[in-house]
Amino acid sequence: MSRELSEMYRSLAADADARDLGVPEVLRHQADRRARLRAAGSTLAVALVVVGVAVGTQVVAPQSATVPSPAGTPTPPAPSSASPSPSVTGGPASPPASPTPPGRSPGTTATSPGVTGAAQPTTPTSIPDRAFFRLAAANQIGIAPEFRDLEVLPNLCGARFSSEGAIVQRRARNVVYKLPQNPGAGHVPDGTYTHSITIYRAGRADDLLDELRRAVRDCPQQERPGDSAPVLSRQRLLTDTRYGDESVLFEMRRPDQDVNGDPTGVEDVRLIRAIRVGDVVTILWEQGWENTYSQRAQVDADSARAVAAVKVWLG
Repeated sequence: MSRELSEMYRSLAADADARDLGVPEVLRHQADRRARLRAAGSTLAVALVVVGVAVGTQVVAPQSATVPSPAGTPTPPAPSSASPSPSVTGGPASPPASPTPPGRSPGTTATSPGVTGAAQPTTPTSIPDRAFFRLAAANQIGIAPEFRDLEVLPNLCGARFSSEGAIVQRRARNVVYKLPQNPGAGHVPDGTYTHSITIYRAGRADDLLDELRRAVRDCPQQERPGDSAPVLSRQRLLTDTRYGDESVLFEMRRPDQDVNGDPTGVEDVRLIRAIRVGDVVTILWEQGWENTYSQRAQVDADSARAVAAVKVWLG
């Protein structure tokens, strides 16, 4: 090695020994500080870029205003999901809605027998004695009603009722009565009823009343047996105050005859009322007694008592 080069190395070594290079901890602290400054600078630069892009987007493309749909435009239905979506909160998926059975409006609850709702009335199958009304005390004459196999309606030009095929059971009785103002036991009665109660199959009782109205309209007059010769009887429907669920009232008129068959100059009037209560029909056919005729007020009062007895029986 040349002398000049050796002198240069010695000079550099002396110069390095004279300088303080710092301990390692100081050097590491300075390096960390420079790294943090560089990271902060990078983050700030990225934030400035994002803000600039957002502002530029707002300026270049402003939000579009919502334009209302023209009147009458149908609203498109929301798309249905094939499967229930899970809860947003992470809970279990909601169960699918139960389909509405056909024939019932949505929101209508079906009534299960014996669980909820009013009990549905059932058609009875037999008629007890208690289903028949009892005469008011002022109308009793001391003759007990007698159950018989009787015709429950008068002949109306030979009309036939198809509702007879829907009968479950029928019972009839003969009831003798007096008017309240007349004496009782031991005196002549003022009238008699053929009183009947008939059970029809469910939904068929109203058929009898429809057929009865039609039969009376179709038979405005007919010949009926008289005491000595046939007489002309006239039939017509009367306006009736409603008894039970529905009722039919009609009259039959014919010239009255004495015991010799001679006209008396008055008319023999008979009233017949059929009353429906559910699937049951009760009929009062007033038939008089020796030249008496039907009193509307008395028939009305006994009709009300007949309906009340049937309702108590049916519950």
